Amino acid sequence: MQSRGRITVIGVGNEFRRDDGVGWAVLARLRERAEDRPLPPDVGLATCDGEPGRLIGLWEGARLAVVVDAAHAHPGTPGRVHRIELDAGLLAQPATTSSHGLGLGEAVELARVLGLLPERLVVYAVEGAESELGTGLSPAVAGAVEPLVKAVEDEIARHRGTAAGRPA
Repeated sequence: MQSRGRITVIGVGNEFRRDDGVGWAVLARLRERAEDRPLPPDVGLATCDGEPGRLIGLWEGARLAVVVDAAHAHPGTPGRVHRIELDAGLLAQPATTSSHGLGLGEAVELARVLGLLPERLVVYAVEGAESELGTGLSPAVAGAVEPLVKAVEDEIARHRGTAAGRPA
C-alpha cells in the first residue's frame, strides 16, 4: 500500500489512438513545465492504459488523485471538458463514457468495494473526436491540453492549501 499524504496525477489512455491520448498529452506537458517550475515533492505523475487494477494501484493511498481521460459523449462536443469529483464514495454518472472497454466508473466502484479509493478523486474527462489508430490529437482536443494542465496545477495548489489548513 502507498503512503497516505501524496498527490497523484494520472493520464489515462492510448497515445496511438488519436484523441484517446489526451491524458498522456496532459501528463507530458506537466512534465515539461515541471522542468522550469518543479511540482511539490509529494506530487507524482503517471500514465496508465485505463486497466482498473493499474488505476487502483496508482491512486491507492493518495490524499488526492487527479485523473485525465478521454470520453465519448452522445451527442459530443470535441474538446469539451467535464470535471467530476468523487463525493462520499460515489462517482457522479456523467453523460460521457470512457473510451476503454472497462471504464473509470468500474475502477472507482471496484476500489470503493475494496476500500482502496483515494481520499479525494477528481476526474477531467475530455470529449474526443477521433479514436482511430494514429498519433496526434484532433485540433479541438489539442486546444484543451493547456487549459487542462492549468486546471490540474490549480487542483493541486487548492488541495495543498486546504490540506495545510489554509482556505481553498
